[in-house]
Parts: sequence; C-alpha cells; structure tokens
Amino acid sequence: MDDATHTELEALVGDWLTVPDLAEELGMSLRQVRQMIADREIIAARVGERNVVAVPASFVQDGAVVTPLMGTVTVLSDAGFSDEEAIRWLCTPDETLPIDGAPIDMLRAGRKAEVRKRAMEEAF
Repeated sequence: MDDATHTELEALVGDWLTVPDLAEELGMSLRQVRQMIADREIIAARVGERNVVAVPASFVQDGAVVTPLMGTVTVLSDAGFSDEEAIRWLCTPDETLPIDGAPIDMLRAGRKAEVRKRAMEEAF
C-alpha cells in the first residue's frame, strides 16, 4: 500500500489501537494479541510514522473484539480482500445501511446478517 493510501486509511478509521493498547483493552498479553492477529480473529494494518501494527478501535467493544467481526473478515477474505481493503470496507460509511454509519457500526449493534449479506455480494 502506498503512502497516500496508507494515510487515507488512517484518516478513514481515525482511532487506532496499537498492539500494546489492544492488549490492555482486552486484558491479554502481547503474545496473545499477536496470536489473535496471526489467527485473523482481528485484522490489523501498519499505520503512523513508525509503521506500527494497529487495529481500528471500533473493532473492540466492552473490552472484547466485536463478536461477529471474525466471520465477516472471513467472508471478505474469501472475496479476495486484503486486510487493509477489509478494514476500509468495514469502516467506510454507507448511507444505504439500515442504521447510520459503516458496516462495523452495524456489527457493533448486533446486526451481522445484513453486513455479511453485503460482504458476500462483494465476492460476486
């Protein structure tokens, strides 16, 4: 991803959690958080001047990863999305959604069916 695309993604997401911040938020060790990222239970991108691994803060709710996130990431991955593309899709506001906001906002509200349906449509 080039610098302009990186900066655009950083701005779109806004609030990011670095691995140490995520570990603290989830009450886990750094090793456990890195394993979650490796296992794609949560997706991350490299951001900032130091190119650190971070996840969108909106992927965490009430001290845990947003429950339907992993399955939605799997659907997007199956559709050919890179992690950065999936983050962009999840965090881009969509006025056609039943609630204001982006697909991640729907997931946070417990409305995964509509988001997964749209993610599957991306594959075709």
